[in-house]
Amino acid sequence: MKVKALSRSTTESTRETKSDIQLLPRNIDPELHPLERAREYKRALNSAKLERMFAKPFLASLSGHIDGVYAMAKNPWDLDSIISGSGDGELRMWSLADQKTVWRAPEAHRGVVKGVCNIPGGASDRFLSVGTDKMVKVWSRSESAVAADGLTPETVATYSGKHAFSSIDHHRDRSLFATSSSLVEVWDVERSEPISNLTWGADTINTVRMNQTEVNVLASCGTDRSIILYDLRTNSPLAKL
Repeated sequence: MKVKALSRSTTESTRETKSDIQLLPRNIDPELHPLERAREYKRALNSAKLERMFAKPFLASLSGHIDGVYAMAKNPWDLDSIISGSGDGELRMWSLADQKTVWRAPEAHRGVVKGVCNIPGGASDRFLSVGTDKMVKVWSRSESAVAADGLTPETVATYSGKHAFSSIDHHRDRSLFATSSSLVEVWDVERSEPISNLTWGADTINTVRMNQTEVNVLASCGTDRSIILYDLRTNSPLAKL
């Protein structure tokens, strides 16, 4: 009678100290691993997927502004273009596909451009901008392409405020837009003065946004770390968080 027994050296299966890696037995006989290639292929595929998943998302840089960029806005009706405003008062419209400037206003504002937004509508080519010069300006991209000799295109309309603006947003389907400064002001494009002034305890309002679903509600963020909701139907604040 034959008896087969395993014989291993204790030095190969035991650790010298507790911090050493545990040694495991491994049989390299290919007949005992019929799915070796399949496992290696799966491991390589998962490794390639993880490498793409954690790859750097940077694609390109749009250079042209001399000063820092303080405002940006995308156009939901034209996914190829974005608008940016810089600290020296310059406005630029970029083509993401071509990665270049397609519209430029070198002296759009006297001071920092604090906010830009598009006027809703698939056929609309107009957008709004505000700055620390207390001006709201309406621009049209069809008025001029990249201005020749550094000239600024003509504005479609201009609104003058009493405070330096910090943000702007347009209503989804009405000709209304809201601006923020020391208070929230709601404007009608057909009037030169705001139709309502909204405030609730904050010294300065940093950001204002219109609700795209509940279109009669807008929100603002203040320097007192609060979020305030307003109702356009009653021209009054709703809640403060």
